[in-house]
Amino acid sequence: MTQELTPSLSEPAAGLPASSRTGWWRDAVIYQVYVRSFADGDGDGVGDLRGARERLPHLARLGVDAVWLTPFYASPQADGGYDVADYRVVDPLFGDLDDARELIRAAHGLGLRVITDIVPNHTSDRHDWFRQALREGPGSPARARYLFRPGRGASGELPPNDWESVFGGPAWTRTKNPDGTPGEWYLHLFAPEQPDLNWDDPEVRREFDAILRFWLDLGVDGFRIDVAHGMVKAAGLPDIGHGRQAELIGNQVLPFFDQDGVHEIHRHWRRLLDSYGGDRIGVAEAWAPSPERLALYVRPDELHQAFNFQFLKSPWEPGALRTVVDESLRATGSVGAPTTWVLSNHDVVRHTTRYADGDPERGLRRARAAALLMLA
Repeated sequence: MTQELTPSLSEPAAGLPASSRTGWWRDAVIYQVYVRSFADGDGDGVGDLRGARERLPHLARLGVDAVWLTPFYASPQADGGYDVADYRVVDPLFGDLDDARELIRAAHGLGLRVITDIVPNHTSDRHDWFRQALREGPGSPARARYLFRPGRGASGELPPNDWESVFGGPAWTRTKNPDGTPGEWYLHLFAPEQPDLNWDDPEVRREFDAILRFWLDLGVDGFRIDVAHGMVKAAGLPDIGHGRQAELIGNQVLPFFDQDGVHEIHRHWRRLLDSYGGDRIGVAEAWAPSPERLALYVRPDELHQAFNFQFLKSPWEPGALRTVVDESLRATGSVGAPTTWVLSNHDVVRHTTRYADGDPERGLRRARAAALLMLA
């Protein structure tokens, strides 16, 4: 069972309107449910929406305020569901759309809110859009939805630039033309099965507006936005000039992460969320090089929360933790936003192990102390 508790704490900046000082999400505890491993409702050995629904009373008794569900959409599961083939369909591995409706209804009956994962940086390579792009070839409107480029070198045999995948290796894969000859390359900042979308394309923006509305109409209370810092790439896709780029995430601005253009997208989504009643929220999974850069994602007209990875990455040392806490509160407080406190999620080694330094008993003691600090 994977869990993430993300309580928020901050005093609003002086002078903000009263509406900025309200919202359930400002001091909520959000519990992550990794659907595949959380609870199996049909006995096939894989967690599913039915299993999660059946255990909602337990989560309510714990005192959490909301449940965040990892992706349960139709997917080949090349990256644990973060490679989405259809954003409006529940993967049969996890149930169907009626199971999603029943989970939302049951959660609301228990006073729990439901946050679903949305994956806007990339799709699955099995998505209808990408299959169409491969069929229709260079220069087609279908290819404009993704980031296809000709290769470098005498015959286009080299990738378009030197970007590396977060998962290792080049961030480009070469395609074959419909006639079987070597073709263009497509960008994937993660696995080759996860082609990056082109957010300069108006059709991409319209489609995600429709996807968000589909789930909001179904009753979800908000979205955790996967790779919220990655949808916009620097103009011209410039070379970086060095390797081991993924190790630098969180320490510098890269041409494919934390570009200023992402904020216009999030402001637009905030307006969309605000058009629905009930305090629907957006939570950014954003890696930023500093607390000040992270605070940009939670300005009053942008998203409601952002994951505080500076806190998660802090070593188990009082001075370091104190510095991160103070800097986080100062940065988000400057824009009137809450700070989130995150110790673990599905992408990192759990803190019980991280803090252990090889001694499981030490790890357990430190993890309990860290949870107490976080929840305080």
